[in-house]
Amino acid sequence: MKTLLIMRHAKSSWKEQELPDHDRPLKKKGRKDVANMAKLIKKKALVPDLILSSTAIRAKETATLLMEKLNLKDRLELVEDFYMAEPETYIQKIATVPNKLEILLIVGHNPGLEGLVMTLGDKISSLPTGSIAKIYLFIDKWSELTTETAGEINKLWIPEDYR
Repeated sequence: MKTLLIMRHAKSSWKEQELPDHDRPLKKKGRKDVANMAKLIKKKALVPDLILSSTAIRAKETATLLMEKLNLKDRLELVEDFYMAEPETYIQKIATVPNKLEILLIVGHNPGLEGLVMTLGDKISSLPTGSIAKIYLFIDKWSELTTETAGEINKLWIPEDYR
């Protein structure tokens, strides 16, 4: 069994309207939410072996802050294709992760992430910014992951519950 953590990037800023969507940074509230979610990850003993993140600034900042708060080094891989990706794109990349890794964390965007959670797990009503879905995947190797893989949502953590 493998554990997949799916995290939507934290709250981003719309302060600079002229910035392209890809370049929007996190706002202060988003940074605080990431710090709180990192504490939760530590408390639940879910420190990931690897983080795969979209290259969008808000996602990259979310992933980088998580790494800092969890004292991780060299466990972040930026994936250009994750920016506004469909569930199949996430699944194709996840299936290439080394099989020795047990816990993988994905940082990306809606609507693709909500679609990924629904594809691999159960129905959810929404995946708010900064929230994390924990999915158990009943596979022995990441390379076995497909759109047909049945998983189970074990938990959904929403930042506002940990402020």
